[in-house]
Amino acid sequence: MGMPKDRRIQRTRALLRTALLELVQEKGFESLSVQEITDRANVGRTTFYAHFDGKEALLLAGFDDLHEQLHRQYREVRARSPDRRTGSFGFGRDMFEHVAAYRDVFQYMAGKPSGDAVLVRLKRLLVELVRDEVKRASSSVRTGDAWREVSVQFIAGALFNLLEWWLHERPPLTSVEMDRVFRQMAESVLRAGQLSESL
Repeated sequence: MGMPKDRRIQRTRALLRTALLELVQEKGFESLSVQEITDRANVGRTTFYAHFDGKEALLLAGFDDLHEQLHRQYREVRARSPDRRTGSFGFGRDMFEHVAAYRDVFQYMAGKPSGDAVLVRLKRLLVELVRDEVKRASSSVRTGDAWREVSVQFIAGALFNLLEWWLHERPPLTSVEMDRVFRQMAESVLRAGQLSESL
């Protein structure tokens, strides 16, 4: 009996992603060809194009997978901690760990068009994750839509800048420590928003 279809798809996508990340570190993204990726992954071109429109789509698909992974983990946190005051911004640590795992790839792509596309997708992902959390945290209190979105943009922007700084400057702070600082700051923004609504 062969491998189930879903597992085959996941395995193929994983092989292609691994090949892409290895090659980016060896020669960069811009000069990379689909043929080189498929050769490294030992996957046919037809199979590649059954999954992705091109190398850019493969590059950015990793963020879609990360988004789903973080949402899945976040749902588990909420299931264990239904109280809105616990488990706030539970995706932070995983986000810092993901950036750390792909630090070399991010740095190889910095300043290049492909790197810009990755940063745009990362910003969008952070806004979506933060918006979900702010909505959840403020659903039991009177918080206006405008202030809620201000909070989302402020917190997501701060997290993006923290990730970039941590990635490039390499301060002696672990992902756990960065996550703790981020969560404390983000929660203070939410409290400030709730207070402003009550004044």
